[in-house]
Amino acid sequence: MLLDGSIRELKGVGDKRAALYKKLDIVTVGDLLRHYPRAYEDWSQTTPLHLAMPNEPCCVKGWVVAAPSEYRVRKGMTLYRFRVTDGRDTVQVTLFNNRFAAAKVRRDMEILLYGTVTRNGRHYEMSSPLVEAADVGERIRPIYRQTEGLTSRMIETNVRQALEAVEKNPPPDCLPADLRRQMQLCDQLTAWQTVHAPSNTQALQEARRRLVFEELFLLQLGLLRIKNRARGVAGARITTDYTADYTASLPFTLTGAQRRTIAECVRDFAAERPMSRLVQGDVGSGKTAVAAGVAYTVVRNGWQAAMMAPTEILAQQHAETLQKLLGDRVRIGLLTGSVTAAKRARLLEALAVGEIDLLVGTHALIGEHVHFARLGLVITDEQHRFGVGQRAALAAKGVNPHMLVMSATPIPRTLALIMYGDLDVSVLDELPPGRQPIKTYAITPDIRARAYGYVRQHLDEGRQGYIVCPLVEEGEEPSELTAATELFERLRSGPFKGYRLGLLHGRMKPSEKEAVMEAFAAGEIQLLVSTTVIEVGVDVPNAVILVVENAERFGLAQLHQLRGRIGRGRYPSTCVLISDHGGEETRRRLQVMCATTDGFRIADEDLKLRGPGDFFGNRQHGLPNLHMADLMADMSLMQLAQTAAANRLSADPALARAENAPLRAAVARLFAQVGAQGLN
Repeated sequence: MLLDGSIRELKGVGDKRAALYKKLDIVTVGDLLRHYPRAYEDWSQTTPLHLAMPNEPCCVKGWVVAAPSEYRVRKGMTLYRFRVTDGRDTVQVTLFNNRFAAAKVRRDMEILLYGTVTRNGRHYEMSSPLVEAADVGERIRPIYRQTEGLTSRMIETNVRQALEAVEKNPPPDCLPADLRRQMQLCDQLTAWQTVHAPSNTQALQEARRRLVFEELFLLQLGLLRIKNRARGVAGARITTDYTADYTASLPFTLTGAQRRTIAECVRDFAAERPMSRLVQGDVGSGKTAVAAGVAYTVVRNGWQAAMMAPTEILAQQHAETLQKLLGDRVRIGLLTGSVTAAKRARLLEALAVGEIDLLVGTHALIGEHVHFARLGLVITDEQHRFGVGQRAALAAKGVNPHMLVMSATPIPRTLALIMYGDLDVSVLDELPPGRQPIKTYAITPDIRARAYGYVRQHLDEGRQGYIVCPLVEEGEEPSELTAATELFERLRSGPFKGYRLGLLHGRMKPSEKEAVMEAFAAGEIQLLVSTTVIEVGVDVPNAVILVVENAERFGLAQLHQLRGRIGRGRYPSTCVLISDHGGEETRRRLQVMCATTDGFRIADEDLKLRGPGDFFGNRQHGLPNLHMADLMADMSLMQLAQTAAANRLSADPALARAENAPLRAAVARLFAQVGAQGLN
């Protein structure tokens, strides 16, 4: 059985189960073998009842004293009870609505029970433990991420079948033998066998190390090949630096970090390859001014530039800001989905003949009818919201254009090494003068009325503010979470009656969103009730107070982005985080927000607390999924993988040698899911 064979080749996998596997992104046998357990149950060591620790799962081995008795408690609830002895003590076992498990249990049968043992006086009890015949074996059992209708045990059975088939005809190992010897790694088949059915914890650690290294090594190979491919061609020829002209025209002085970053970009232009640079800066660090300076030099050298933003609001704001910074010296166009057909046609015609120097827009920029006369620079803002494929699609509008990637989401250095291994990195680590400090407070709902009074005080002084909710309307998720539409109505008729309120959320039409934001920016709306659609790009200097409902629902990086909507003018600003979630982790996270406004420190804490999988929530950041690696715990392996990938490509840049063929195929497979071009 080949790894790319359909999951339907396995016994018991018909159309229905295959559809369930598809929900887990499992289509082939190889996908199934790479669906690694999320946890394990240790059935390898049994525990006598009197030694069972409270609230800790364990495996108990014993003999059934009597067959299960059935008790119908009420309609829809049936209990099955039986007793098991371990030779010294007896435990009362209760199963709820589990006829299947109860039917397996017979008197005098030796069984294994996995669960939590509780003690009630001198009596032991187990409620809803997992039940297996003792002859199944005392072993470490895998627990898989599952979906409704597809249990972990079903997945375990299919994985066992897949392993048996692959063992008969092992596929080529994607890691070359010399690299495995050098890194002291087991072979791929052994790693799969062990991670799905470990004999002991040491073997599991060795298998995991192999699979983590493999993932990180393949990822770095792919990213480095993208980077090296760009180095093999000449970028747009930029011969003259116009930075001095640009800075002289500005009504303010650039920070040292802004000047340094522009200089790094200009230096990249002189190299014999297209620039590929990430500009990473905290909220308000002045990335747009950097982008304008870089674009100005490119345009003055006779080339066009494109700037892609994730939302219409942000694209429009960038266009307005760039117009202020560059004036009449650069012809700027704006292309979004809401541009009328007639205006779009005129815009595209002007672009194609070179009458537009800088085109700003959303993903509409990658449309098939968008043609540049001479595209020399591509800028993407909030890069983690775009996939690698979208970035490549925009670059394909020109001939090896220079690439400038911007992110206002501070990314921990550990994560940036993985996410942007194909880019050079510049950091804007200074804020322009005049940015106001933001005080942050975490409160519980019982003093919400006081917080609203504080908001009214600011509105009465002529300032503006935001109240942010995680949901759009009631019923979308658990109802205890504050919903924007419901809260808007309640505030408008209650605590903020008589004030001018606005509502903004992602389900509104683009034209409706723009109308609300224009009214807010003009001061016609005093208090904006919103979902996280304001997270990026809304710039209203008069907004000085932000209240976040259900703050525990947001990651620290997202809260920091939201907080960046205030403190943008000359007035001191305040952020209030409301949460009734009493968990220790929530308290720690909100304390970090109150203690610092340093986005990079916050990002590091967010990565530690939430892990890399949750760092960007559900957004597409354009990277292949990592099934095994943990970017914090496996940092040392990641660095080894980077070095090994660089050495491998140095010796064989195209991975064309016969011994690297499985490696080349594995990299292509990994990157196929994000659409990276040219890795095949």
